[in-house]
Amino acid sequence: MGNPNLNSNKDSLQPADKEFENNIRPGLIDEFSGQSQIIENISIFIKASKLRGEALDHILFHGPPGLGKTTLSRIVANEMGVNIRETSGPVIEKPGDLAGLLTNLEPH
Repeated sequence: MGNPNLNSNKDSLQPADKEFENNIRPGLIDEFSGQSQIIENISIFIKASKLRGEALDHILFHGPPGLGKTTLSRIVANEMGVNIRETSGPVIEKPGDLAGLLTNLEPH
């Protein structure tokens, strides 16, 4: 039957389960497996951005759940040494929702 604390909805994970999930995710670009061409390109983008001393250009990850978009986003933020603000498309119901997120971002 599995762990009764787990639910298919990740928002309902217990704190210990969230911590476990975060601890098993790769934290560095070299630890991410799969999508080797994409990883190589992102790695080059990160290195170039750091050399220029500028913020990384925008990256948009898309696809069905479970492919590593969130993990890769967190890795990019970690590699750049910046915080990340996460959201998902279904949460943004009107333009004001997105404006609220963007207004509260920290400068790089």
